[in-house]
Order: sequence, then C-alpha cells, then structure tokens
Amino acid sequence: MSQFSPEEAESCRRLVSLALAEDLDGFGDRTSRALIPAEQIGTAGFVARTAGVVAGLPAVRMVCESVSSELVVSIKVDDGTALAPGTELATVTGPLRALLAAERTALNFLQRLSGIASLTRKYVDAVDGLPVAILDTRKTTPGWRLLEKYAVRMGGGTNHRLGLYDGILIKDNHLAGLGGEVQLAVTAARSAPGNDRFPVEVEVDTLEQLEEALAARADIVLLDNMTLDQLRAAVQRRDAVSTFTQLEASGGVNLATVCDIAATGVDRISIGALTHSAPALDIGLDYVR
Repeated sequence: MSQFSPEEAESCRRLVSLALAEDLDGFGDRTSRALIPAEQIGTAGFVARTAGVVAGLPAVRMVCESVSSELVVSIKVDDGTALAPGTELATVTGPLRALLAAERTALNFLQRLSGIASLTRKYVDAVDGLPVAILDTRKTTPGWRLLEKYAVRMGGGTNHRLGLYDGILIKDNHLAGLGGEVQLAVTAARSAPGNDRFPVEVEVDTLEQLEEALAARADIVLLDNMTLDQLRAAVQRRDAVSTFTQLEASGGVNLATVCDIAATGVDRISIGALTHSAPALDIGLDYVR
C-alpha cells in the first residue's frame, strides 16, 4: 500500500500547505464559485496519459483532504506500479468546487513524483542483470528532497545520503582545503566525534588518488567523471587490494552510457538527473459525473 514515512508525511504537509496557499490565497477557486453550485457533487479519476511508474498517491490524498474533509479519495494502484496509458490511479468524490480547487495541486505532486519514479525505472531497467545500485544525489528541488528521494525508491533506485548531516562524502573542495591529502582527509573524517556510525566516502578524479583512498581504507570511493577504461582499471586495482571498499561512478551518466558504466564492475552509480532533470509524467484528472 502507498504510504509515506512519518518524516515524508510531515514534509508533504508543509509543501501542500504552501502550494494551496499560493493557488487559493485564502479565497478559493473564483471560477468555480461563479459557475458551480455549492451543493453539486462530482467524481473524477486520475488517469495516466502515457506509460510510466506512479509515485505520490499519498500526496494526492493529503491535498484533497486539506482542501475539504468531504473529498473522498480511493487509491486504485500502489506507488511503484508500472503504468500503461489509460490506467486509472485513483478517484476522488465530493463537492465539485472542492474537487476542482484541489485538481492542479494534486496533479503537480503526482506528475512530478511519478516523473522521477519513471526516469529512475528506466535507469534501473538499463542495468538489469548487473550487480550495481542506481543512486540519487542531493541535486533535488529545495524543500522537496524527502519526497523526491521517496519517488526514486518507488522507481527501484537507492537513496544516497539525505543531506550533509547523515553521511560523510569528502569532495574535491574538501580535499583542496587540505592540500589534496586524501589519506589525511579520510583519517580525519573517520576519527571525528560521532562519525564512527557512518561510512567514509571520498571523491577522486585520478587513479593515483584512488590508490591513496584504498591505502586509507575508505569505505566508498566515488570515481568522478572517469572514462570506461579508467573505471575498469579502478575496479581491477580495488579487487587486488581490498575486499570491502565499494566503488561508485558518477558524472555525465545518461541512459545511453549507464549500462557500459555498470559493466565495468563498479558497485554503485549515482545520477543527479534522476531528480534534477526528470520530466513530469503526463497524468490527467477526468471528470466522471
């Protein structure tokens, strides 16, 4: 059954409140007030116009219930379900004025999150059969991170760290601040108070830096913008000296290249495009009666 975690639900409530405030501005739907009798009841269905993967149905329910307690939402499929064009995802019944006031905000959530889930599924399908995880990044819409990462999971992807607070990723600018000393950075990150709970990941640009990261026994090494030959060499070297360090490829990954990258033997591929470049899935709300 489609369900947010408590943290995701709270994030969605805040976003729904902002979205409805900017759309209704305390007055409501001026057009529907002029045209639709207050007592008129209607039913409409959320319908997929194109193939994809659905995500965000709990947000639809939250939007509708926030507009009016008299709107009743019936969910027809679970988030994560692959859709054919014409699939009915949910129906909503209640005062038609309220239904129309909720329509665009509900669709905005549903289309955005379903678009992310759909794009993620394409990447996951592209590497099917290979032992690699498809991960998201922190390249998310401000305020939407928990929901967008939820959508990545619904598409079959894996979440990277949620934020700067819950993971250690030593990037190029961190290294620049330490004079490029990879081993020093890994050691310092691991020994800082409270960091023993987290794996230490370090980003490298060259195979020479990889050697330093392996010597420092980094838990994960992010191989940034490396060629396929470099990735294969990195995997071969890791396999020769480490039984636990994972390798993560990132940078310039797209649907045309992801399978070749996965075939090099890396363990993880992180892709910012899952959240920053996913097109909305075409979903409509069709009035029934």
